[in-house]
Amino acid sequence: MIRAVLGLFLPPRDTTPPTDEYIRDRVVDRVMMAISVSNTRQSYVFKITTVTGNPRKSAMMANTLSDIYIQDQLEVKFEATQKATVWLTDRVGQLQAELETAEAAVEEFNSGTALVNPEALAGLNRQVKDLRGRLEEAQDAEANAQVRALALAAAGDGDDPAQMADLAADRTLTQLFSRMNTAGNGDRTAFDTRFVQVVSRAELELSRASSQVRTLSTSIDALTLQLEEQSADLVELQQLQREAAASRQIYEYFLTRLKETSVQQGVQQADSRVLSEAVIPHIASAPRKMMILALSIIFGALIGAAIVLARELSQNTFRTGQDLERHTHKTVLGQVPTISARRRKNVLKYLTDKPTSAAVEAIRNLRTSVLLSNMDHPPQILMTTSSVPGEGKTTLALALAHNLSGLGKKVLLMEGDIRRRTFAEYFDVKDRQGLLAVLSGEAKLEDVVMKHDELHGDILIGEKTNTNAADVFSSDRFGAFLEELRGIYDYIVIDTPPVLAVPDARVIGQRVDAILYTVKWDSTTHRQVHDGLRSFESVNAKVSGVVLNQISQRGMKRYGYGDSYGAYDTYYDT
Repeated sequence: MIRAVLGLFLPPRDTTPPTDEYIRDRVVDRVMMAISVSNTRQSYVFKITTVTGNPRKSAMMANTLSDIYIQDQLEVKFEATQKATVWLTDRVGQLQAELETAEAAVEEFNSGTALVNPEALAGLNRQVKDLRGRLEEAQDAEANAQVRALALAAAGDGDDPAQMADLAADRTLTQLFSRMNTAGNGDRTAFDTRFVQVVSRAELELSRASSQVRTLSTSIDALTLQLEEQSADLVELQQLQREAAASRQIYEYFLTRLKETSVQQGVQQADSRVLSEAVIPHIASAPRKMMILALSIIFGALIGAAIVLARELSQNTFRTGQDLERHTHKTVLGQVPTISARRRKNVLKYLTDKPTSAAVEAIRNLRTSVLLSNMDHPPQILMTTSSVPGEGKTTLALALAHNLSGLGKKVLLMEGDIRRRTFAEYFDVKDRQGLLAVLSGEAKLEDVVMKHDELHGDILIGEKTNTNAADVFSSDRFGAFLEELRGIYDYIVIDTPPVLAVPDARVIGQRVDAILYTVKWDSTTHRQVHDGLRSFESVNAKVSGVVLNQISQRGMKRYGYGDSYGAYDTYYDT
C-alpha cells in the first residue's frame, strides 16, 4: 500500500542498464570527492589526502596520483618545448626575411639619393641664416637708396638750388652753389649738370641694391629648397636604418631563444618530486567526534556574539542627548518629544490647547537655552535647519516662534525654504505675496505680513520664483531687509532648507545670530549630521547648538532609556 502511494508522487524507476560513459563519470566523481590536495603554507609542498573506507586503497590512490602528476608534468613540458621549437623556427625565418628586406631598403635608398651628413646640413642651415642676415642689410640699403633717389627727384622737380644742394650732400655741387650765389649772374648750367650726375649716381646705387636683394633672395630660396630636400632624405634614411636595427635586434633575440629551446628539448625534468609516499593508516581519520563537539560549542558562541554585536553596531543614529553631544561636540540646547498632532495644520492648536504637555515644556526649555546661550549679545534672529528633509525643523521653528510670542514679544516667523514652501501645510497662504515681493519692491512688508491669532505673531511666507534661492539670500537686499526687521521685531525665526540638500541654509546662516541644528531621534545618521555641521564650518558659520527632535517616549522605554525622558510625564499631567 505504501509503495503504491509513493508511486503516485515519485518518478518511475529507470530499469535501463547504465552505459559505460555513465559508469566512468560516476567513478571519476567519487574519486574526486575522495581526494583533496592542499599546499603547506609558505612552501612549495603539496599534500595529497585520500579518504576512503579502505586504508590500503587510500594509500595506493595517493601514491598513484603523485606518480601521474609527475609524469604529466614531463609530457606537458616536452610537448610545450616541441611546439615552441616549431613556432620559433617559423618565426626566425620570417624575421630573417624581414631583416633582409629592411637592409636592402637602406642600401637602395643610399644608392639612389645624394645624401649629406647631419654636419653638412647644419652648415647649410648656418649659410641660410647668414644669407638672410645679408638680405636684411641689402633690403635696408635698398630702402635708403630708394628714399634718397625719390628725395633728389622731388628736389629737382621743385627747382630749388638750395634744397637740391642740401639733399645731394655732394661737395662739388655745394661749391657750385656757393659760386653761383657769389657771382649772382644766374648761370646754373654747371650746377644743373652736376645735380643730374648726382641723381644718376643715386639711381645707379638703387639699381645695384635692388639687384643685390634679388640675388640674395634667389640664393636663399635655392639653399632652403636644398636644405628641405636633404633634411627629408636624411629623416627617411634614419627611419629606414632604425627599422633595420630593430628587425636585427628582434631576429637575434628569437634566434637565441630557438637555440636555447633546442638544447632544452632533450633534457626535460619534472618540477616536482615525491618527498614521502603514502603509508597505510592504522587509525580512522573521520569522524572526529570530540573536535566536532568542541567546534560546535565555539562556533555557536561566536555566532551568538556576532549577532549581538551586529545589532549594536548597526545602530548609527542618535537616541540620547549625551550621545549627540559626544559625537558632534556641540551643546544640546533641547530635547523635544514628538508633538501628537496628526496633521500639520493642528500643530498650533496642540501647542495652544496643551501648554503643560511634555513637548511644549521641552520647547520652553529650548527657548531658555537659546536666549541664555549668549548673555552679552542675546540672539535676535534665529534659524532652524537640519541635515535632510523630514526631521521636524519647520515644526520646531513654528513652536519656537509661538513660545517666544508668549513672552509678550513681537515675533516674525519667516519661511526661508522657498523651494518646497512647506508653510502651506501649516497655514492658509494660498495666492498670497511674501518675501520675494518685499525684496523685489512689489509690495511693502506691512502689506504681505500675515497676522496669525493662534501664533500671536506675524508670518512671512516664501514665494515661487525662477531665480535661484541661494542667489536671493546672498543678495545685499536680503541682508538689508534683515537689518530692517531687527528694528521692527524682537525676534525673527527663519525656517531654512536642509543643509545637505541645498546651500540656502549656509547662505542665510551668515546673517543670523543663532543657528539651531535639528536632529531627528533614531533616524538621522552620524554621517549626515557630521557632514551637515562640516558644511557650516566650511563657510565659517557657527552652529549655536543641536536639538534632538521628535523623540519617541515609547521607543526610548523600549531601548531602556525611559528614565531619561520621563520627567515631563511625571511632573505634568498631559
